[in-house]
Amino acid sequence: MPRKRNPDATTAVRTRGRPAGEASSREGLLDAALARYARQGIAATSLRDIARDAGVTPASLHYHFNDAAGLREAVLAERLLPVFREVQGLLVEGAAQSGSGLFNAFVERMCAVVERHEWLPPLWIREVVTDGGALRDWIVGQLAPDLSRRLVAHIAAEQGAGRLNPGLDPRLLMVSLVGLTLFLASGLPIWRQLLGDDALGVPDIRRHALALLESGLEPSP
Repeated sequence: MPRKRNPDATTAVRTRGRPAGEASSREGLLDAALARYARQGIAATSLRDIARDAGVTPASLHYHFNDAAGLREAVLAERLLPVFREVQGLLVEGAAQSGSGLFNAFVERMCAVVERHEWLPPLWIREVVTDGGALRDWIVGQLAPDLSRRLVAHIAAEQGAGRLNPGLDPRLLMVSLVGLTLFLASGLPIWRQLLGDDALGVPDIRRHALALLESGLEPSP
């Protein structure tokens, strides 16, 4: 005979909520995801990887973000976009300056951004510069085109006014500045190993870039 259900017994109902015993904050999970993205790449990173780094189960990530796509969107909106907007803002501010002021300001501010966000250089190289990078279409298609055109026009106008070297290519000057800052910062572990100098860091990149902009390869008088 079928066993009769006790009408007085309480039936446990499983509800969706934070997994028991896991106290990691949503902010901490975003930080763990961003660090793993920079180290391993967005496409190659699984929820299990991030959960292991954060010391939680994948269920905790599902609770906060639903799935891997939801987590990526949250990292993009809450971690990457504010930093890229900051870089964009410093370029807009710098474009109001004449002569080399824009470029010196870019180096100063970009180095400050890199010091606060160590994940930026490796993520930039892996996900923007590299073919197939997960952020390339977003940067090239949405974030950078209008600003790039404005900066090229500003540089050309400064050359026309005689305040900048006419031999410089306006289309490549900002690319050169990115190379002097983000690219050098992304390779710091390699440069330290090659040069046997563990102390080499972002302050050295800042000084080098500013000296190169101010006097090039000419010796000081």
